[in-house]
Amino acid sequence: MYKHTVGHTVYKFNSLADLMAKATPLRSGDQLAGIAARSYQERVAAQMALAELPLSVFLEEHLIPYNQDEITRLIIDTHDKANFKTISHLTIGDFRNFLLDNTTTKEVLTSLQKAITPEMAAAVCKIMSIQDLILVSAKCEVITSFRTTIGLEGRLATRLQPNHPTDDVKGILASVVDGIFNGSGDAVIGINPATDNVANQIQLLQVLEDVRTRYEIPTQICVLSHITNTILAIEQGAPVDLVFQSIGGTEKTNSSFGINLSMLKEGKEAAVSLNRGTVGNNVMYFETGQGSSLSANAHHNIDQQTLEARAYAVARAFDPLLVNTVVGFIGPEYLYDSKQIIRAGLEDHFCGKLMGLPMGCDVCYTNHAEADQDDMDVLMTLLSTAGCNFIMGIPGADDIMLNYQSTSFHDALYIRQLLGLRPAPEFEEWLIKSGIMNKNLQLTQLDLSNKLLNIVS
Repeated sequence: MYKHTVGHTVYKFNSLADLMAKATPLRSGDQLAGIAARSYQERVAAQMALAELPLSVFLEEHLIPYNQDEITRLIIDTHDKANFKTISHLTIGDFRNFLLDNTTTKEVLTSLQKAITPEMAAAVCKIMSIQDLILVSAKCEVITSFRTTIGLEGRLATRLQPNHPTDDVKGILASVVDGIFNGSGDAVIGINPATDNVANQIQLLQVLEDVRTRYEIPTQICVLSHITNTILAIEQGAPVDLVFQSIGGTEKTNSSFGINLSMLKEGKEAAVSLNRGTVGNNVMYFETGQGSSLSANAHHNIDQQTLEARAYAVARAFDPLLVNTVVGFIGPEYLYDSKQIIRAGLEDHFCGKLMGLPMGCDVCYTNHAEADQDDMDVLMTLLSTAGCNFIMGIPGADDIMLNYQSTSFHDALYIRQLLGLRPAPEFEEWLIKSGIMNKNLQLTQLDLSNKLLNIVS
């Protein structure tokens, strides 16, 4: 049991999981699960108690028992004990101060990536302000590569997301063309298929591959099918660049997705064997989101932000090219309004980058949430100052297949112009060579009408 006294009131917390949940900033998902703090006073008391805990506690008390969860085993068995010695004497409060210290540089944080467990990252996150999260995230650098190099300082990539409600090829290609000629697509051109089967996946992959090779576009392609379908597609000779999978922070969550760690390993090995990368061979693409474990009834009474960080331990084990939190997609049952969505997006980015992941974000909301596009502008701008590796590029910011609101091609142009950010270097060179952008990365007045029609037809 943990406790903290505020004035004449003693607040008691039954376990480490209970303490972590009560210390979490207000979250509708934790309220739905019945584990949130009952008052602001209790939340502050929990945060104060949490700040006094040594980091080493998280190696001794497991939120889910070691013998019951393969994610717990992964976290403990792969922990970097040697580098942890340099911070093992710190409490959570001390750890926050250490991260914010000017002498804690990018190089120091890089050396500690695998010494920081997801529970440590989640715990310190709970006592940090928005500006704390941004400042530390901006000091973290995680670089990955396949045909483009993602995560370099001064760069912001985009996933071109050309979804279509019937997987109509001409509709998809129209969105691809729109995105390419607005400078989007350097992280990946990735389709969420409306129909998830192997034959459809192979057809869509071939469509993207034809465009990529015909115009020698230096990017990677992906159809975001279930990993089992992607493995079968590879066996049938499909042009697979990246293996996609949604992941969660508990074994039970991943079971609800129809996956486990050995399956992810098989998918990675299959993609690596194709050797399709030109500047690197990071072949995995993962998506996550706060609330996924609760929605699967697989949360073990652990708060959703901590479980999200545990999902990053899964991703970290497979050296992905891209990881993005689809922050507002699951809905207001888990993140009620813009205040919660904005905080969650920055928390996810912070925890992922601190743990060594190439974090992007689908800055998004559903239409029944208490949020709008102004709120997404705020979160996108904050994340970009925090060193976000990539964001989404969707026609008009409106995904007509998944029925949610995200960020547009023009949003990416805005944030690159505002902060002086550039596309991935290989993609930037191609944009200039193709006449789509000039050397100042401004869109040209190139007459593209014939080229557009040729690609779509």
